[in-house]
Amino acid sequence: MSTATLNQYNSTQRFNPLSLLAQLSSRQTDGCLKISNDSVIWSIYLEQGRLIYASNSVAPFERLDNHLRRLSRDIPSLVSQVRVQVRLLFESQWESNSSQIADYQAISWLVEQQYLNFTQAAALVEALAEEVMESLLEVKEGTYHIVNQDQLEEFTKFCRLDLRTLVEHCYEQLRHKQPAPSKSKTATTPSNTSAPNTKWPHQQQAQLKTSKTEQNKVISIEDYHKKNAPTKVYKIVCIDDSPTVLNSIKLFLDDQSFSVVMINDPVKALMQIVRIKPDLILLDVGMPNLDGYELCSLLRKHRLFKTTPIVMVTGHTSFIDRAKAKLVRASGYLTKPFNQSELLKMVFKHLS
Repeated sequence: MSTATLNQYNSTQRFNPLSLLAQLSSRQTDGCLKISNDSVIWSIYLEQGRLIYASNSVAPFERLDNHLRRLSRDIPSLVSQVRVQVRLLFESQWESNSSQIADYQAISWLVEQQYLNFTQAAALVEALAEEVMESLLEVKEGTYHIVNQDQLEEFTKFCRLDLRTLVEHCYEQLRHKQPAPSKSKTATTPSNTSAPNTKWPHQQQAQLKTSKTEQNKVISIEDYHKKNAPTKVYKIVCIDDSPTVLNSIKLFLDDQSFSVVMINDPVKALMQIVRIKPDLILLDVGMPNLDGYELCSLLRKHRLFKTTPIVMVTGHTSFIDRAKAKLVRASGYLTKPFNQSELLKMVFKHLS
C-alpha cells in the first residue's frame, strides 16, 4: 500500500486495515481514523501513533454495558443501578448525535464518581479496544480518512496502547475463533488467520501513562465503600402466570441491588404483597381469574399501595390498553417482549 492511503477516500475501495494502522503508527499520527463500511463506522483515536480509544457505531452502549457487567463481578460498586444510570445519562447523547464520543465520556464519568479507579478504567478501555479492533480487522473495503480529535482533548487519557501489540493480539483472537479447516482443505487455509508480516515501528509494550497527580486523585473501591452507605436493596414483586416470564425477570434483575419475589397466582397475590411491602410491582395484564387491571385497581385502594410504583407488563400496545392502565393509576407500561436494558430502565425510572 502506498503512502497515499493516508489521504481521504470518499468512495469505497479495497484496503488492508493492518497496513493502514501500521502506517499511522510509524508516522506517529495524531487524530481520529474514521473508517466506514456499509452502515458501520469505526472511530480509532490516536496520539503520536498510539491508540487512546476505539469505538464503532454498532450498539456502543450495549458493548460498554457488557464489559461493565463482567467487571461488576470484581468491582462491587458497578451494580445495575449504576450501569443503568450511565445509559440514561449518556446513551441519549449518542442517539441524538452519533459523532459524539459519549461512551468514552461515560467511562470518564464513572472515574469521576469513583465507581472505577484509573487503572480499572484503563483496563476497560483496552478491553473495548480489542473487541472493536477485531471487528475492524475483518473489513476488506470501505472509505476512510483522518479527522482531528478535539472531542477527546477535554477528557482524561487513561492509556496509550501500542498498536502493534494490540493488533497482533486481536489477530490471535480471530485465529482461535475461526473453525478448524478440514483435512482436504488444509492447504487452502486463508492467510489472514494470522498476522501478516507487516513492518511496525519498534515501540515499547502498551503502558499506562498515569501522572502522580492523577494517581493521588484516585480513591480505591474499598475506601469508597467505607465512606458511603451500603447500597439500598429494593424489594420487587413480579406477578405473572407464566413461569418463563417470571424467570426472565428474575434473571434480568439478578443483582445485589434487588430482592425479587415471584408470584404466579393473582388471586393470592394481594395478601402476599401486603406482607412483603415491595418498593415496586411488576404486574402482568393477561392473567386468568383476576387480570392485571383489576388487581392494580385493588392495590390502589389499599392504604399501603396508593403511591407504590406499579408497572403493567403486557404484549398489548393499543391505545385502549394504555388508557385502561392509566384509568387504574398504573405507574408505567412495559411491552413484551422486553430485554434487560428496557426492564432496568423502567425499574430505575420509578425507583428513583
